[in-house]
Amino acid sequence: MTDTSKARFPAANLALAMVIAGTVGAFVTESGLHPVTIVFWRCVFGAVFLFAWCLLRGYLPDRTLSLSRLALAALAGICMVLSWTAFFAGFAMTSIATTTIVYHVQPFFVVLIGVIFLKERISLDQVLWMLAAFLGVVLASGLTISHGHVDANWALGIGLTLGAAMLYAVATILAKGLGRQRAEITVLCQTVVGAVMLAPFAAVGQHIPLASWGWLAGIGVLHTGIAYVLMNSAFPRLTTPVIGVITFIYPVVAIIIDWAIYGHPLGLAQAAGMVLIALATLGVRRGWRFSRWHVSAA
Repeated sequence: MTDTSKARFPAANLALAMVIAGTVGAFVTESGLHPVTIVFWRCVFGAVFLFAWCLLRGYLPDRTLSLSRLALAALAGICMVLSWTAFFAGFAMTSIATTTIVYHVQPFFVVLIGVIFLKERISLDQVLWMLAAFLGVVLASGLTISHGHVDANWALGIGLTLGAAMLYAVATILAKGLGRQRAEITVLCQTVVGAVMLAPFAAVGQHIPLASWGWLAGIGVLHTGIAYVLMNSAFPRLTTPVIGVITFIYPVVAIIIDWAIYGHPLGLAQAAGMVLIALATLGVRRGWRFSRWHVSAA
């Protein structure tokens, strides 16, 4: 694995990270545990891995980690941990594919928060892309289809997933205030905060089947440790549009796993919803303009 400042193949690193991330739904499902318990152990295993990684790389002790930055990282960590918990709860209430697709509207929540709370400007094109993305959510959620499995529990799962995406967006904005602090240090702080925060609610003393420990360790080491290191090694060396394209490997892998392992094929409307979300994300990140298309068509 490469250092974050010396990634030789950033696109390959990010693609591998997205493939790993796309399997998290299967790991959560196979563990068979409550979402709070899963996230607690994710934080524990993730913190151990990241502490060892940072120590071996010479990132610790981090002299840039002031008290104010530590507090900001902790606050972002609370949002991130709550986001993980809601996201994992969504898997059991809907499906891995549906939850993953809906969760990918998080970039638009970042934009909304910036406009509402940070008074950032937004163009008409961005508004239109956001409307397209949320139309995609409506289609991808499955709530517009009259199947027997779409009930109040399914709707609650979609609501939890949207809440998870919103919390992730808040954590993203808070993390921007940390400046050039290494992302590994930030995630290490977040996992430590998460472990402490969830310990009273995670039924730590309960019996956990031996098979579940492997899935829990995988979520902590693979999805929280290795995947984050790979992502952060790639981000500084890739353009935003390229990141936007590669990121959609994540839901594609989740859809394939949900279909191949759990027998949940993606419906036509849900597939259309995913395409809309993908196009809207790329439209915002690449700055595509509707007015330009209108002039060209004319």
